Amino acid sequence: MHRVTMLGTGLIGMFYTMTLHRQRGQDRVHVVYSPTEDHVKGFAEEWDIPKWTTDMAEAINDPETDVVVVGLPNHVHQDAVVMAAEAGKAVMCTKPLGRNAAEARVMLDAVRKAGVFNGYLEDLVYTPKMLKALQFVKNGAVGKVLWVRSRETHGGPHGAWFWDVELAGGGAIVDMGCHCIEIARDFIGKENRPVEVMCWADTLVHPIEGEDHGIGLVRYESGAVGQFEVSWAFRGGMDLRDEVSGTEGTIWIDHFLRTGLELFTAVGPRGYVSEKAEGDTGWLFPVGDEVHELGYPDMFNDMLNALDSGKEPMETFYDGYVVNAIMDACYRSAKTKKWEKIELED
Repeated sequence: MHRVTMLGTGLIGMFYTMTLHRQRGQDRVHVVYSPTEDHVKGFAEEWDIPKWTTDMAEAINDPETDVVVVGLPNHVHQDAVVMAAEAGKAVMCTKPLGRNAAEARVMLDAVRKAGVFNGYLEDLVYTPKMLKALQFVKNGAVGKVLWVRSRETHGGPHGAWFWDVELAGGGAIVDMGCHCIEIARDFIGKENRPVEVMCWADTLVHPIEGEDHGIGLVRYESGAVGQFEVSWAFRGGMDLRDEVSGTEGTIWIDHFLRTGLELFTAVGPRGYVSEKAEGDTGWLFPVGDEVHELGYPDMFNDMLNALDSGKEPMETFYDGYVVNAIMDACYRSAKTKKWEKIELED
């Protein structure tokens, strides 16, 4: 049994708590933190969490918890992770690991120095379709992977902090490009080092400093290319799609927008439809089990099983650091309009 300190009570904290409380039996959130008292108190009551606090240090250092899950805004990740590592707790952090590679490196060094378990909570590499497709690739069904295209687009994030470049570290690329980059990296193979990027980014719709659109090419040592497409101005819901092209085959995946369940309503769904659903009349595309389709159960099973067995999970802080380093190069490329090298340490 693991008792969890959950940092954050927003959408991601809700998804994480919902997942933990319905699988593996006794692994549950024991302490929850948010800086807003009314919010954290209500969250604790809703999810039957014994303790709540507005003091992050108190939550992390609670003597009855052994795992810290960071589901906070990007600018708080470094402080939370370093504090958890110093407390000797296993720590799992939502994406992106840092606002940039420098922050991600501080976190990676902190968990390495403390010798604590670390997991990068990149849920979209754990979706059921992704895991099945990845097994086909590992079995050689598509031959040598040459090109991976990953797309995530929707109408924009939920929280106000996402729109603030200083708090988030960027716009749509740092928010969603991190997903797409790691999806491509898993398909291409982590043994292939990413070497350079070419990226376009622009603000086309929203009155913000950060980019609301981005397209990037990431070239790997093997010659394979990972391509990401992200937008905060896509109309019609959340579009999650991946394509894998190899010398012997092709894979196409539609994760979310076309779910196989379609509803036409003139009066509204009278209930929750799905994340980023834009309208409430006409044709809607509900998701049967959203937490499952977005990969959370398999992600936490992998994390906690790895923790129990003393092994590394599929996604570690090093993976999060690599993704941050690739995104840093993307932002440089978007400014220079040139291929930019990816700066990585082991």
